[in-house]
Amino acid sequence: MTVSTQGLELKSGSRPLRAAVELLSSMRFSISLLTVICIASVIGTVLKQHEPSTNYVNQFGPFWAEVFAAVSLYSVYSAWWFLLILAFLVTSTSLCIARNTPKILTDLRTYKENIREQSLKAFGHRAQAELDETPEVAAKRIGQMLVTGGWKVKLQQRDAPGARGWMVAAKAGAANKIGYIAAHSAIVLVCLGGLLDGDLIVRAQMWFNGKTVYSGGGMIADVKPEHRLSDRNPTFRGNLLVTEGTRSSTAILSQSDGILLQELPFAVELKKFIVEYYSTGMPKLFASDIIIHDIQTGEQIPARVEVNHPASYKGVEIYQSSFDDGGSTVKLKALPMNAATKPFEVEGVIGGSSQLTNGNEKLTIEYTGLRVINVENFAGNGVAGVDVRKVDLRESINSRLGAANKAGAKKELRNVGPSITYKLRDAAGQAREYHNYMLPVDMGDGAPVFLMGLRDSPAEPFRYLRVPADDKGTPEEFFRLRAALSDPVVRDLAVQRYVARAVDPSRPDLNKPLAASASRALALFAGAEAGVDGKAVGGLQAIADFMETNVPEGERARAGEVLIRILNGALYELAQLTRERVGLKPFEANEKTQGFMTQAVLALSDAQVYPAPMVLQLADFTQVQASVFQVARAPGKNIVYLGCALLILGVFAMLYIRERRLWVWLAPIDGTVGGRATATMALSTNRKTMDGDREFERLKSRLIGIKEE
Repeated sequence: MTVSTQGLELKSGSRPLRAAVELLSSMRFSISLLTVICIASVIGTVLKQHEPSTNYVNQFGPFWAEVFAAVSLYSVYSAWWFLLILAFLVTSTSLCIARNTPKILTDLRTYKENIREQSLKAFGHRAQAELDETPEVAAKRIGQMLVTGGWKVKLQQRDAPGARGWMVAAKAGAANKIGYIAAHSAIVLVCLGGLLDGDLIVRAQMWFNGKTVYSGGGMIADVKPEHRLSDRNPTFRGNLLVTEGTRSSTAILSQSDGILLQELPFAVELKKFIVEYYSTGMPKLFASDIIIHDIQTGEQIPARVEVNHPASYKGVEIYQSSFDDGGSTVKLKALPMNAATKPFEVEGVIGGSSQLTNGNEKLTIEYTGLRVINVENFAGNGVAGVDVRKVDLRESINSRLGAANKAGAKKELRNVGPSITYKLRDAAGQAREYHNYMLPVDMGDGAPVFLMGLRDSPAEPFRYLRVPADDKGTPEEFFRLRAALSDPVVRDLAVQRYVARAVDPSRPDLNKPLAASASRALALFAGAEAGVDGKAVGGLQAIADFMETNVPEGERARAGEVLIRILNGALYELAQLTRERVGLKPFEANEKTQGFMTQAVLALSDAQVYPAPMVLQLADFTQVQASVFQVARAPGKNIVYLGCALLILGVFAMLYIRERRLWVWLAPIDGTVGGRATATMALSTNRKTMDGDREFERLKSRLIGIKEE
């Protein structure tokens, strides 16, 4: 029996109806649908699903982002057309099975013993021989040998005139046909399981029960019933965020244009969240100690949820998905970046915000993140501030492939302590993001520094201001120096001290020109003089602009060296002056002081373009963890498992089991009575292989005595 690719052919009905039924039930239609589903699945895998719309606009542009949204490419697996294709595939494959299964079962029960002798001579595997035994004896012998070899055999005696003799019909490998039924049934089961565990049931409730997605904000308790699904919902998959010490019984189901709230028949209380890290900073263990509270009975069931080890209650699986901040409290110390700002402290909660006012200027602090552990790579050109927990697949593959002499780059991983991420938003709604470390970091430049990062948009990497730490491990020395640099009176005192130390008492004529040069250098560096375009530019850039404008090109190298030496000397005296004013001992002339001053000069230069009036340093925090669970009721899971098992068995049966049928026609030789018989043998197999050729040669030798060639 050959499986047909044609569909069901109705005997009655209109021609378009008969053509539609034939197409829907045909194997070619099923294969086409399966191809479309595979392409859609590739798109759904490559293109990130359920991202904010702005991400797609940035990636594809406004036009194509709108086109892709119109065809639901951002939510492929819940798109109406994807579910419709799955439904058609289930229907088409089911009709294919219904059409071919009766034929297959009938074919399995028959031995086709009525085949004619002339038909046997048309087979590719055929042989003839004369046997020294009667047809009946030969038939019984051959049948017994085939049964011993695992064949199923049927003997038929024919007494028709001109066709007297015995037919031995045998078959083996019938499981090959069962594999067809199993494989196609597996496709139906997997698609049914996908439909049950997908968004089809949720979509049906939106279509027929008046449920709508919620796209607003506010408290979960304030969301109206039309945005909530009952705890009797037969299938769902959502996220549940629970903070330590709290409980929650409402999961969030993400949709393409909002969310739906799923009520659970229980509440999950998070007692403790546990996370352990590798030396690289990547988490190696997520675990949550929880208590499940039954809403109806009040029963409390303790459980532990780990990655790949979910908890289950009332048909709902609770998986450990990820972790988040649960509302940690932070205390920040504001360090002024200009003379108009005064130091102050502010407290907030991660996820919350605080308002700052300074006359007409209003700023909003949005506390976006607290990271207690920051493991950074300091080997080679490692740059602090890069999250080593990020997976870079290309870099990972390249580091492991290639020539045998290629060695992986050396890594020096260190935990540099906690960090705070926040946004400063102005009255117009514009915001910049800041990422500041709590503790100083030794970058190998001669002095530990505080890393104070900023970026204008999430698509950009952080740029870091490196503020040197003083001998007490604080940034206060630097900020005192910056405040003194902004004060013209203090700058003049520093210039006077510098000139007094630098000029030989025997050359008083040099005092005035050196003082003028030092005053000009400090003023330029402090941004107190207008630049070329009329705007105040400070730092080393101001020195460079001054040199380019006022010094001939051939003399710039020597003049620049002198001017930088004067600037460094004046800044050193400025630092000594600030220490004396707060009662500290003067700097000692050693390498440590030189390292601090070198880094301070660079930081003072970079600070001229720092866009905020202050830096918020993390002073203290109380961490509160939160666990993100995925809760799922998936009745189709077992159906999918059964489908996968059938698919494996079916594919194995179709690929590795050959269906064979063997016929041996035994007829008496003309002119003999009860004597010799002539044997005509033929073998049919569903695939022509070398194994089939060798098997036929062995059967010829055993059954009818023809030696193998």
